[in-house]
Amino acid sequence: MLDYALLDALVSVVRTGSFERAARQIGVTPSAISQRIKLLEERVGSVLVIRGQPCSGTEAGLRLARHAEEVALLERTLAQDMGREAIDGRIPTIRIAVNADSLATWFVAAMAAVPDCLFDLVLDDQEHSAEWLRRGEVRAAVSGSDAPVQGCDCRPLGSLRYIATASPDFVARWFADGVTTRNLARAPALTFNAKDMLQARWIEKHVGEGVVPPTHWLPSSQAFVDATQAGLGWGLNPEVLVADAIAAGRLVPLLPDAAYDVPLFWHFSRSVASALSPLNHAVGETARTALRPHGR
Repeated sequence: MLDYALLDALVSVVRTGSFERAARQIGVTPSAISQRIKLLEERVGSVLVIRGQPCSGTEAGLRLARHAEEVALLERTLAQDMGREAIDGRIPTIRIAVNADSLATWFVAAMAAVPDCLFDLVLDDQEHSAEWLRRGEVRAAVSGSDAPVQGCDCRPLGSLRYIATASPDFVARWFADGVTTRNLARAPALTFNAKDMLQARWIEKHVGEGVVPPTHWLPSSQAFVDATQAGLGWGLNPEVLVADAIAAGRLVPLLPDAAYDVPLFWHFSRSVASALSPLNHAVGETARTALRPHGR
């Protein structure tokens, strides 16, 4: 039988990265936190925390921490169903995998609609975020795929529309005679990271296969917009982030009527479905107003 006072210490150390901050969070001394971690490690027969600056969990430690957070979610829901306050009064943490562009455009509004939860977000490309669920490292994920994840349910959210944009000066310099495969092979593009295939797929869909443009690497949604306006390169930006700049003439679409829609889906663990119900509702409602219906 696991001792949840010991597990609370582990969760606090893993999430804060420090014995001292964990002690302040729980309301005990750093020595007490150290003793609890040591006792828990002795009981499970494994090192759970890598001592450092910051401290981090081992694979076993992270697995135990996730288990403790899941139990906290279930216990809070049980208390609410019984019309009672949670015993320790602490707010549960929900760990979610989400793509950066969703976070930059609509997902924060969904989080704000669930004020009685803390969020631990993992950023990953929408084509890879569901892998965090498959490994059991998150409780929910915004994904670009509706492929089933064992033990999880899936709901369609809608599509996030992207526009290939560049500054007027950039277009005049690199695409004076049109957006051709030759010009795309020379004009600098913007790429979020090695997982980002949006630019390549837009080229394949609207221009032709086999073009690999030179690229800047910019792992930030806002930096993408700023860099595009500054004339650093061209890139796929969420329509909502560049609509004003396009209207003001600071950005122009590379091609007319060449939007690229990315379908998004909400996957969540069935084991904590009842605890996630308010979040599931908030995500669905926010996506309904912020995203485009699939296939439109």
